[in-house]
Amino acid sequence: MTDPIDYARYDRIRPIRWTGDALELLDQRRLPFEVEYLRCTSSDAVAEAIRTLAVRGAPAIGIAAAWGVVLAARDCDAAGASEASPRLEPALQRLNAARPTAVNLAWALARMRAALVRASAGEGMDWRAALEAEARAIETEDLAANRAMGVLGASLIAPGSGVLTHCNTGSLATAGFGTALGVIRAGVASGDIARVYAGETRPWQQGARLTAWELMQDGIAATLIADSAAAHLMKTGVVQWVVVGADRICANGDTANKIGTYQLAISARHHGAKFMVVAPSSTVDMDTASGESIEIEERDPAELFAIGGTRTVAEGVAAWNPVFDVTPHGLIDAIVTEKGIVEHPQTASMQAMFGR
Repeated sequence: MTDPIDYARYDRIRPIRWTGDALELLDQRRLPFEVEYLRCTSSDAVAEAIRTLAVRGAPAIGIAAAWGVVLAARDCDAAGASEASPRLEPALQRLNAARPTAVNLAWALARMRAALVRASAGEGMDWRAALEAEARAIETEDLAANRAMGVLGASLIAPGSGVLTHCNTGSLATAGFGTALGVIRAGVASGDIARVYAGETRPWQQGARLTAWELMQDGIAATLIADSAAAHLMKTGVVQWVVVGADRICANGDTANKIGTYQLAISARHHGAKFMVVAPSSTVDMDTASGESIEIEERDPAELFAIGGTRTVAEGVAAWNPVFDVTPHGLIDAIVTEKGIVEHPQTASMQAMFGR
Protein backbone atom coordinates (compact mmCIF):
# COMPACT_ATOMS: atom_id res chain seq x y z
CA MET A 1 0.00 0.00 0.00
CA THR A 2 1.70 3.19 -1.18
CA ASP A 3 -0.95 5.89 -0.80
CA PRO A 4 -2.06 6.98 2.68
CA ILE A 5 -5.56 6.01 3.73
CA ASP A 6 -8.16 8.76 3.57
CA TYR A 7 -9.25 8.44 7.20
CA ALA A 8 -11.79 11.22 6.79
CA ARG A 9 -13.59 8.85 4.42
CA TYR A 10 -12.91 5.48 6.03
CA ASP A 11 -12.92 6.31 9.74
CA ARG A 12 -16.01 8.37 10.49
CA ILE A 13 -17.69 6.55 13.38
CA ARG A 14 -16.92 7.01 17.09
CA PRO A 15 -18.89 4.76 19.47
CA ILE A 16 -17.35 6.12 22.70
CA ARG A 17 -17.40 9.78 23.73
CA TRP A 18 -16.07 11.20 26.99
CA THR A 19 -17.72 14.55 27.73
CA GLY A 20 -15.79 15.44 30.88
CA ASP A 21 -18.59 14.47 33.24
CA ALA A 22 -20.18 11.45 31.54
CA LEU A 23 -19.44 8.61 29.14
CA GLU A 24 -21.61 8.51 26.03
CA LEU A 25 -21.88 5.13 24.33
CA LEU A 26 -23.45 4.66 20.91
CA ASP A 27 -26.27 2.25 21.76
CA GLN A 28 -25.61 -0.60 19.35
CA ARG A 29 -28.84 -2.35 20.26
CA ARG A 30 -30.72 0.37 18.36
CA LEU A 31 -28.68 0.36 15.16
CA PRO A 32 -29.09 0.57 12.23
CA PHE A 33 -32.38 2.44 12.42
CA GLU A 34 -31.67 4.70 15.42
CA VAL A 35 -28.38 6.45 16.17
CA GLU A 36 -28.63 7.20 19.88
CA TYR A 37 -25.96 7.64 22.54
CA LEU A 38 -26.47 6.19 26.02
CA ARG A 39 -25.30 8.60 28.72
CA CYS A 40 -23.51 6.87 31.61
CA THR A 41 -22.75 8.84 34.76
CA SER A 42 -21.63 5.94 36.99
CA SER A 43 -19.40 2.90 36.74
CA ASP A 44 -22.41 0.65 37.34
CA ALA A 45 -24.17 2.20 34.35
CA VAL A 46 -21.10 1.41 32.24
CA ALA A 47 -21.04 -2.18 33.53
CA GLU A 48 -24.71 -2.56 32.64
CA ALA A 49 -24.09 -1.16 29.16
CA ILE A 50 -21.32 -3.74 28.66
CA ARG A 51 -23.43 -6.59 30.02
CA THR A 52 -26.45 -5.75 27.85
CA LEU A 53 -24.40 -5.24 24.65
CA ALA A 54 -25.12 -1.53 24.31
CA VAL A 55 -21.36 -1.41 23.86
CA ARG A 56 -19.61 -4.48 22.46
CA GLY A 57 -16.39 -5.59 20.80
CA ALA A 58 -13.38 -6.50 22.92
CA PRO A 59 -11.39 -3.24 22.47
CA ALA A 60 -14.47 -1.03 22.96
CA ILE A 61 -15.40 -2.95 26.11
CA GLY A 62 -11.94 -2.31 27.54
CA ILE A 63 -12.06 1.39 26.69
CA ALA A 64 -15.55 1.79 28.15
CA ALA A 65 -14.47 0.01 31.34
CA ALA A 66 -11.48 2.34 31.72
CA TRP A 67 -13.79 5.35 31.55
CA GLY A 68 -16.08 3.53 34.00
CA VAL A 69 -13.22 3.59 36.51
CA VAL A 70 -12.89 7.35 35.97
CA LEU A 71 -16.59 7.69 36.78
CA ALA A 72 -16.16 5.54 39.90
CA ALA A 73 -13.34 7.86 40.97
CA ARG A 74 -15.70 10.83 40.73
CA ASP A 75 -17.85 9.28 43.46
CA CYS A 76 -14.94 8.28 45.70
CA ASP A 77 -14.14 10.59 48.60
CA ALA A 78 -10.62 9.23 49.12
CA ALA A 79 -7.95 11.88 49.70
CA GLY A 80 -5.12 9.94 48.05
CA ALA A 81 -4.44 7.13 45.60
CA SER A 82 -3.50 4.57 48.27
CA GLU A 83 -6.76 5.22 50.06
CA ALA A 84 -8.75 5.19 46.78
CA SER A 85 -7.49 1.81 45.60
CA PRO A 86 -9.46 -0.42 48.01
CA ARG A 87 -12.51 1.82 47.79
CA LEU A 88 -12.60 1.59 44.00
CA GLU A 89 -12.00 -2.17 43.87
CA PRO A 90 -15.68 -3.22 44.18
CA ALA A 91 -16.55 -1.06 41.15
CA LEU A 92 -13.65 -2.57 39.19
CA GLN A 93 -14.84 -6.06 40.08
CA ARG A 94 -18.37 -5.29 38.86
CA LEU A 95 -16.97 -3.95 35.60
CA ASN A 96 -14.77 -7.03 35.19
CA ALA A 97 -17.72 -9.38 35.72
CA ALA A 98 -19.79 -7.78 32.95
CA ARG A 99 -18.21 -9.86 30.14
CA PRO A 100 -15.82 -12.64 31.24
CA THR A 101 -14.51 -13.77 27.83
CA ALA A 102 -13.07 -10.48 26.55
CA VAL A 103 -9.50 -10.28 27.85
CA ASN A 104 -9.30 -6.56 26.96
CA LEU A 105 -11.68 -5.86 29.83
CA ALA A 106 -9.35 -7.29 32.48
CA TRP A 107 -6.35 -5.79 30.66
CA ALA A 108 -7.80 -2.28 30.72
CA LEU A 109 -8.76 -2.55 34.38
CA ALA A 110 -5.22 -3.76 35.20
CA ARG A 111 -3.85 -0.64 33.51
CA MET A 112 -6.16 1.54 35.57
CA ARG A 113 -5.00 -0.17 38.77
CA ALA A 114 -1.38 0.38 37.71
CA ALA A 115 -2.11 4.08 37.14
CA LEU A 116 -3.35 4.28 40.72
CA VAL A 117 -0.18 2.61 41.98
CA ARG A 118 1.96 5.12 40.09
CA ALA A 119 -0.07 7.99 41.50
CA SER A 120 0.31 6.65 45.05
CA ALA A 121 4.09 6.52 44.48
CA GLY A 122 4.04 10.30 44.15
CA GLU A 123 4.60 10.85 40.44
CA GLY A 124 3.23 14.37 40.72
CA MET A 125 -0.29 13.96 39.32
CA ASP A 126 -3.59 13.98 41.18
CA TRP A 127 -4.88 10.40 41.27
CA ARG A 128 -8.17 11.25 39.58
CA ALA A 129 -6.31 13.08 36.81
CA ALA A 130 -3.98 10.08 36.50
CA LEU A 131 -6.94 7.75 35.95
CA GLU A 132 -8.44 10.06 33.34
CA ALA A 133 -5.11 10.32 31.52
CA GLU A 134 -4.77 6.53 31.49
CA ALA A 135 -8.27 6.02 30.09
CA ARG A 136 -7.52 8.56 27.37
CA ALA A 137 -4.25 6.77 26.57
CA ILE A 138 -6.00 3.41 26.26
CA GLU A 139 -8.47 4.91 23.79
CA THR A 140 -5.84 6.80 21.77
CA GLU A 141 -3.50 3.81 21.58
CA ASP A 142 -6.31 1.58 20.36
CA LEU A 143 -7.09 3.88 17.43
CA ALA A 144 -3.40 4.01 16.44
CA ALA A 145 -3.12 0.22 16.74
CA ASN A 146 -6.17 -0.32 14.55
CA ARG A 147 -4.79 1.84 11.79
CA ALA A 148 -1.46 0.00 11.95
CA MET A 149 -3.19 -3.41 11.87
CA GLY A 150 -5.27 -2.35 8.90
CA VAL A 151 -2.19 -1.70 6.80
CA LEU A 152 -0.42 -4.86 7.99
CA GLY A 153 -3.36 -7.15 7.36
CA ALA A 154 -4.17 -5.64 3.98
CA SER A 155 -0.57 -6.30 2.89
CA LEU A 156 -1.35 -10.04 2.93
CA ILE A 157 -4.29 -9.74 0.55
CA ALA A 158 -3.66 -10.04 -3.19
CA PRO A 159 -5.27 -7.57 -5.60
CA GLY A 160 -8.75 -8.54 -6.75
CA SER A 161 -9.53 -10.64 -3.67
CA GLY A 162 -12.87 -11.29 -2.05
CA VAL A 163 -13.14 -11.31 1.73
CA LEU A 164 -15.74 -12.61 4.17
CA THR A 165 -16.08 -11.24 7.69
CA HIS A 166 -18.13 -12.25 10.71
CA CYS A 167 -19.77 -10.31 13.54
CA ASN A 168 -18.69 -6.66 13.82
CA THR A 169 -15.05 -5.69 14.18
CA GLY A 170 -15.16 -2.11 12.99
CA SER A 171 -15.29 1.34 14.51
CA LEU A 172 -18.29 0.26 16.58
CA ALA A 173 -16.19 -2.40 18.32
CA THR A 174 -13.12 -0.24 18.94
CA ALA A 175 -11.98 3.35 19.41
CA GLY A 176 -12.26 3.73 15.63
CA PHE A 177 -11.35 2.20 12.22
CA GLY A 178 -11.65 -1.35 13.54
CA THR A 179 -9.60 -4.52 13.67
CA ALA A 180 -10.71 -7.01 11.01
CA LEU A 181 -12.92 -4.36 9.44
CA GLY A 182 -9.92 -2.02 9.56
CA VAL A 183 -8.06 -4.51 7.36
CA ILE A 184 -11.01 -4.50 5.00
CA ARG A 185 -11.15 -0.68 4.99
CA ALA A 186 -7.42 -0.50 4.26
CA GLY A 187 -7.69 -3.18 1.56
CA VAL A 188 -10.56 -1.39 -0.15
CA ALA A 189 -8.68 1.91 0.06
CA SER A 190 -5.63 0.32 -1.61
CA GLY A 191 -7.77 -1.27 -4.32
CA ASP A 192 -6.74 -4.83 -3.37
CA ILE A 193 -10.11 -5.97 -2.00
CA ALA A 194 -12.68 -6.24 -4.77
CA ARG A 195 -15.57 -7.96 -2.94
CA VAL A 196 -16.77 -7.84 0.67
CA TYR A 197 -19.21 -10.30 2.22
CA ALA A 198 -20.64 -10.04 5.72
CA GLY A 199 -22.29 -12.87 7.62
CA GLU A 200 -25.46 -11.89 9.51
CA THR A 201 -24.15 -13.31 12.86
CA ARG A 202 -27.09 -14.73 14.75
CA PRO A 203 -28.57 -14.27 17.29
CA TRP A 204 -27.76 -10.57 17.72
CA GLN A 205 -27.26 -9.91 14.00
CA GLN A 206 -24.08 -7.86 14.48
CA GLY A 207 -23.04 -8.46 10.89
CA ALA A 208 -26.43 -7.57 9.45
CA ARG A 209 -27.20 -4.65 11.77
CA LEU A 210 -23.75 -3.19 12.40
CA THR A 211 -21.11 -4.27 9.86
CA ALA A 212 -23.33 -3.69 6.84
CA TRP A 213 -24.33 -0.29 8.25
CA GLU A 214 -20.72 0.71 8.98
CA LEU A 215 -19.52 -0.18 5.52
CA MET A 216 -22.40 1.71 3.97
CA GLN A 217 -21.37 4.83 5.93
CA ASP A 218 -17.97 4.63 4.24
CA GLY A 219 -19.34 3.93 0.78
CA ILE A 220 -17.96 0.37 0.75
CA ALA A 221 -20.22 -2.03 -1.13
CA ALA A 222 -20.86 -5.20 0.86
CA THR A 223 -23.04 -8.25 0.32
CA LEU A 224 -24.88 -9.68 3.31
CA ILE A 225 -25.23 -13.46 3.56
CA ALA A 226 -26.99 -15.82 5.94
CA ASP A 227 -24.52 -17.50 8.28
CA SER A 228 -25.53 -20.85 6.83
CA ALA A 229 -24.57 -19.70 3.30
CA ALA A 230 -20.88 -19.22 4.09
CA ALA A 231 -19.61 -22.66 3.05
CA HIS A 232 -21.54 -22.52 -0.22
CA LEU A 233 -20.16 -19.02 -0.89
CA MET A 234 -16.60 -20.27 -0.38
CA LYS A 235 -17.25 -23.19 -2.69
CA THR A 236 -17.94 -20.74 -5.53
CA GLY A 237 -14.36 -19.41 -5.24
CA VAL A 238 -15.23 -15.75 -4.66
CA VAL A 239 -13.69 -15.65 -1.16
CA GLN A 240 -9.89 -15.67 -0.82
CA TRP A 241 -9.71 -14.57 2.83
CA VAL A 242 -11.92 -14.87 5.88
CA VAL A 243 -11.00 -11.93 8.12
CA VAL A 244 -12.28 -11.92 11.72
CA GLY A 245 -11.54 -10.37 15.09
CA ALA A 246 -10.92 -11.99 18.47
CA ASP A 247 -11.93 -11.62 22.09
CA ARG A 248 -9.01 -13.68 23.37
CA ILE A 249 -5.89 -15.14 21.75
CA CYS A 250 -4.08 -17.87 23.67
CA ALA A 251 -0.37 -18.57 24.01
CA ASN A 252 -0.54 -21.29 21.35
CA GLY A 253 -2.57 -19.16 18.90
CA ASP A 254 -6.01 -20.64 19.66
CA THR A 255 -8.58 -17.87 19.34
CA ALA A 256 -11.94 -17.17 20.96
CA ASN A 257 -14.32 -15.12 18.88
CA LYS A 258 -18.03 -14.70 18.20
CA ILE A 259 -19.93 -17.96 17.87
CA GLY A 260 -19.78 -19.19 14.28
CA THR A 261 -16.13 -18.29 13.73
CA TYR A 262 -14.90 -21.85 14.21
CA GLN A 263 -17.11 -23.24 11.46
CA LEU A 264 -15.90 -20.51 9.10
CA ALA A 265 -12.30 -21.58 9.74
CA ILE A 266 -13.17 -25.19 8.97
CA SER A 267 -14.94 -24.19 5.75
CA ALA A 268 -12.09 -21.92 4.71
CA ARG A 269 -9.52 -24.69 5.13
CA HIS A 270 -11.69 -27.15 3.16
CA HIS A 271 -12.23 -24.71 0.27
CA GLY A 272 -8.70 -23.32 0.04
CA ALA A 273 -9.45 -19.86 1.44
CA LYS A 274 -7.15 -18.33 4.03
CA PHE A 275 -8.12 -17.34 7.55
CA MET A 276 -6.91 -14.15 9.28
CA VAL A 277 -7.46 -13.07 12.89
CA VAL A 278 -6.98 -9.37 13.60
CA ALA A 279 -6.82 -8.00 17.14
CA PRO A 280 -4.68 -5.65 19.23
CA SER A 281 -1.89 -7.17 21.29
CA SER A 282 -3.97 -6.47 24.41
CA THR A 283 -6.19 -9.36 23.26
CA VAL A 284 -3.25 -11.78 23.43
CA ASP A 285 -3.31 -13.73 26.70
CA MET A 286 0.01 -15.49 27.10
CA ASP A 287 -1.10 -16.71 30.53
CA THR A 288 -3.74 -18.94 28.90
CA ALA A 289 -1.98 -21.87 27.25
CA SER A 290 -4.78 -22.94 24.91
CA GLY A 291 -8.42 -22.51 24.09
CA GLU A 292 -9.32 -25.39 26.36
CA SER A 293 -8.89 -23.04 29.33
CA ILE A 294 -11.16 -20.25 28.05
CA GLU A 295 -14.43 -19.67 29.86
CA ILE A 296 -17.11 -19.56 27.16
CA GLU A 297 -19.88 -17.17 28.04
CA GLU A 298 -23.43 -18.46 27.66
CA ARG A 299 -26.27 -15.97 27.43
CA ASP A 300 -30.00 -16.22 27.96
CA PRO A 301 -31.45 -18.93 25.64
CA ALA A 302 -34.40 -16.60 25.06
CA GLU A 303 -32.17 -14.59 22.70
CA LEU A 304 -32.65 -17.39 20.18
CA PHE A 305 -36.44 -17.29 20.36
CA ALA A 306 -37.00 -14.01 18.53
CA ILE A 307 -35.65 -11.77 15.77
CA GLY A 308 -36.15 -8.05 16.15
CA GLY A 309 -38.48 -8.60 19.07
CA THR A 310 -40.78 -10.93 17.13
CA ARG A 311 -40.93 -14.46 18.49
CA THR A 312 -40.20 -17.12 15.87
CA VAL A 313 -40.02 -20.23 18.08
CA ALA A 314 -42.84 -22.21 19.65
CA GLU A 315 -43.32 -22.02 23.40
CA GLY A 316 -41.62 -24.81 25.33
CA VAL A 317 -38.65 -25.27 22.96
CA ALA A 318 -35.25 -25.54 24.71
CA ALA A 319 -32.20 -23.63 23.44
CA TRP A 320 -28.45 -23.44 24.03
CA ASN A 321 -26.80 -20.05 23.53
CA PRO A 322 -22.98 -19.94 23.74
CA VAL A 323 -21.80 -16.60 22.37
CA PHE A 324 -18.19 -17.51 21.60
CA ASP A 325 -16.31 -20.47 20.17
CA VAL A 326 -12.63 -21.33 19.91
CA THR A 327 -10.78 -21.68 16.62
CA PRO A 328 -7.72 -23.97 16.94
CA HIS A 329 -4.47 -22.37 15.86
CA GLY A 330 -3.96 -25.01 13.18
CA LEU A 331 -6.82 -23.49 11.17
CA ILE A 332 -5.42 -19.93 11.33
CA ASP A 333 -3.12 -18.65 8.57
CA ALA A 334 -2.24 -15.33 10.17
CA ILE A 335 -2.74 -13.43 13.42
CA VAL A 336 -2.31 -9.70 12.90
CA THR A 337 -1.67 -7.27 15.76
CA GLU A 338 -0.11 -3.80 15.82
CA LYS A 339 3.16 -5.53 16.83
CA GLY A 340 3.30 -7.56 13.64
CA ILE A 341 2.04 -10.65 11.86
CA VAL A 342 2.31 -14.21 13.18
CA GLU A 343 1.81 -16.61 10.29
CA HIS A 344 0.67 -20.17 11.05
CA PRO A 345 0.66 -19.45 14.80
CA GLN A 346 1.88 -21.92 17.38
CA THR A 347 3.40 -21.56 20.83
CA ALA A 348 6.96 -20.85 19.65
CA SER A 349 5.98 -18.16 17.14
CA MET A 350 3.59 -16.57 19.62
CA GLN A 351 6.34 -16.45 22.25
CA ALA A 352 8.72 -14.90 19.75
CA MET A 353 6.27 -12.07 19.07
CA PHE A 354 4.69 -11.55 22.49
CA GLY A 355 7.20 -12.92 25.00
CA ARG A 356 6.97 -15.55 27.75
